[in-house]
Amino acid sequence: MRVWPAKGVEVGYRLEKMGAEAEPFPSSNNYSYDNRDGEVKVNVEADADAPLILGLQPAALVDHVARVDWSFLHKIPGDRGGSIPVAIEELELMVSELRTHILASPDDPFSTKTMAGGSIANTMRELSAGFGISSGIIGAYGDDEQGQLFVRNMTSNGVNLSRLRMKKGRTGQCVCLIDELGTRTMRPCLSNAVKVQADDLTREDFKGSKWLSLRYAVFNLEVIWEAIKIAKQEGLYVSLDLASFEMVRNFKLPLLELLESGNIDLCFANEDEAKELLRGKENADPEIALEFLAKHCQWAVVTLGPNGCIAKHGKEVVRVPAIGETKAIDATGAGDLFASGFLYGLVKGLSLEECCKVGSCSGGSVIRSLGGETTPENWQWMFKQMHINSLPVLDRHKQSP
Repeated sequence: MRVWPAKGVEVGYRLEKMGAEAEPFPSSNNYSYDNRDGEVKVNVEADADAPLILGLQPAALVDHVARVDWSFLHKIPGDRGGSIPVAIEELELMVSELRTHILASPDDPFSTKTMAGGSIANTMRELSAGFGISSGIIGAYGDDEQGQLFVRNMTSNGVNLSRLRMKKGRTGQCVCLIDELGTRTMRPCLSNAVKVQADDLTREDFKGSKWLSLRYAVFNLEVIWEAIKIAKQEGLYVSLDLASFEMVRNFKLPLLELLESGNIDLCFANEDEAKELLRGKENADPEIALEFLAKHCQWAVVTLGPNGCIAKHGKEVVRVPAIGETKAIDATGAGDLFASGFLYGLVKGLSLEECCKVGSCSGGSVIRSLGGETTPENWQWMFKQMHINSLPVLDRHKQSP
């Protein structure tokens, strides 16, 4: 379904005779409603503003985030701190058992949250709501309650959803388990979720935008390659996040093909992903990984958690420490929001070092509370840190000395 841009368009609801689900539709004359071929679409007029930055998230995702005790993490398979796909039965079982393992936090009274999720959604939401950069999502969501939640959350944060389709079926879900140290363990369920396919993409989806943001996933390779092909035809820059150390470890060859294609302009990796990328080599430290990525990408960034980040563009290499003293309540979204800050810096023409500093401020803001969405209070913390470091922010967010 092509849903409406959030700005200036009222939201209404329509109940179809063939089902009980409420389907959102725009109450504006700039849109037409099409229900042919079993797929609901809202056709947007060609004069709709194209987002400056587009994110490809083939399947919309809803996050169930909870702070849990160690005993619960010991019960589930896989390494703590990683991300392993699970079946819907496993996800539902975890959700049903969460309430008996919840940890209360004096710093955050809300120990569970449900929100629109996914790495790309987190990045686009922060770009729009936090930095005032027009952003949009290419993807699909199901005709279910989770799909409606995803749309409401992203729309309320100003993300352009005119390239988001609604398809009959389930919306993806993910359980995000946060331990006492703030480390997050993710168990996504996407195997039966609706998603955008390669042949769904058109040049109109990309026309007028400047950047395409991607997250590496082997099960999305076909649509990723197609999106890159069309984006390059339309003159877009392409950024790629390496997703998780398991994804790099288990599917390194397809990843190397992407990097070596020469079509990735910017690559983000965290320290664990960087090490996996060079596993088996004598020197697999972040600096060597940065050099490797920079051979294939104009900009290469390796984030180092509380130790900041390193980045390279051309011959310039910078090392930037973490900004602001922050106790990590939940690391969910830290890399995603670092990416939003770095991209903000690029489109504003900031230096490489400044881009890293904005990324550090943004990534540091989200770990101060539960979930991958920055609260208004933590936005203010971020803008204060940016002001202290002489980084440009929107006029409405400027702090007094």
